[in-house]
Amino acid sequence: MVGLDYARAADEAPKPLSGAALYQQHCASCHGAERTGGMGPALLPESLERLRKPEALAVIRSGRAATQMPAFGAQLSEAEIQALQAFVYAPQLPVPRWSDADIQASHSFEPDSARWPARPQWSADPMNLFVVVEGGDHHVSLVDGDRFEVLHRFASRFALHGGPKFTPDGRYVFFGSRDGWISKYDLWNLKLVAEVRAGLNMRNVAVSADGRWVMAANYLPRNAVLFDADLQLVRSYPAQSRDGAQSSRVSAVYDATPRRSFVVALKDLPELWEISYDPKAEPIHEGYVHDYKMGEALPTPGYQNIRRTLLEEPLDDFFFDDSYAHVLGSARPREGGGSLGQVVNLDVRKKIAELPIPGLPHLGSGISFTREGRRLLASPNLKDGRISVVDLKSWQLVREIVTPGPGFFMRSHAQSPYAWTDSMMSPAAKDTLSIIDKQRLEVVAQVREPGKTLAHVEFTKDGRYVLASLWEMDGALIVYDARTFKELKRLPMSKPVGKYNVWNKISREEGTSH
Repeated sequence: MVGLDYARAADEAPKPLSGAALYQQHCASCHGAERTGGMGPALLPESLERLRKPEALAVIRSGRAATQMPAFGAQLSEAEIQALQAFVYAPQLPVPRWSDADIQASHSFEPDSARWPARPQWSADPMNLFVVVEGGDHHVSLVDGDRFEVLHRFASRFALHGGPKFTPDGRYVFFGSRDGWISKYDLWNLKLVAEVRAGLNMRNVAVSADGRWVMAANYLPRNAVLFDADLQLVRSYPAQSRDGAQSSRVSAVYDATPRRSFVVALKDLPELWEISYDPKAEPIHEGYVHDYKMGEALPTPGYQNIRRTLLEEPLDDFFFDDSYAHVLGSARPREGGGSLGQVVNLDVRKKIAELPIPGLPHLGSGISFTREGRRLLASPNLKDGRISVVDLKSWQLVREIVTPGPGFFMRSHAQSPYAWTDSMMSPAAKDTLSIIDKQRLEVVAQVREPGKTLAHVEFTKDGRYVLASLWEMDGALIVYDARTFKELKRLPMSKPVGKYNVWNKISREEGTSH
């Protein structure tokens, strides 16, 4: 009988809840029943790429400061916390949908914004303003680039990504978040103007040269989405092959200012798209003119339609040359190695050369400059400790500059003889910034924060100073003299993942990414 009672008691003991049940009980009210977000951010694997699993466990246990995320350490056992973490990192099935109707329903707009003052409501040079994204507690700080003081700080959406984009006058900035939100913010009046959710997992946004259009690149759903300047939906573009048989994630979109168009990279299709916002754009001809059906020969209007360039392999990221006629793109690693880069001419719509860049180049963070009368591209590498320098006329490799480890970001300025690059992808060298002489093409100095992550620099408008990120939760913005490399000041910040100088961005300064 004792054994029977013990077995009955064991059967009646409460069974531990599954991750799915725990999620519905504790998380769904804020993060959505399908994990697509609500008051809290989306909790999909695609949205959590930058949140390491141990960090996610810590957030579940202890909550997140300065947010509405509570601590569950006292309510849940360690096994339940781990089950919940495993659940949010697992794919959501069926795959969540996000339609044009959902986009339109998510839109919000401040109707009084048209009457706000058309001048900065603060005392500083608006062209030397830095917009600093603090990933640690999801805030944005606005920093005066002359006095190096914080002018204002405000909360942002979760996990901003891809770099903010500015209107040509520098007044408005558009932020994109991993979970698909685009926020339009008035820097002069320090107020939010509009928001919309373009998708469920977004890579980046681009703003047209005239400030009238905004485009989003989505992984989920697989599309690119066009908005007007107030974030009203204009149209969406399913990322599909011409016959509709294949689909792709959209890995990046950038504005090609002189061409008055957006250029779109597709991660899973060997195509590059150009979508013109010029009402006078040339018609798009696809197919064969002498096809007896004629249907393929009829032109499509060039304005806001897709002009396809067919490639041998997909491009993940890319860099424009000075003319914007050429895209220098990187592809996925090939079996057996080999070059990953290719040069695509947007006018003739075909690949014209390969780039002799091994490893895993991060061309989207490349810079250009002049040396001995030649325009050069310098690109960091996500896999190897090297900077690849390429001639932008011959497309030949000029030199590889050895660095302490693979890096993500590289920056310079036309008024500086130096380029700065990090090695943040290396556990051993993530604490080091290497300073490269652009004429000698060699590392001439380094600055370090031992044991910490030091990354992502940006120059002031005049190129006189460099701001770097101490990429830690208790991090800082560190100001260096761009000539002597000496530290001048540091501003405490919560994991400042990026900083962006208004003038350098809107003027397309050669030493910064666009």
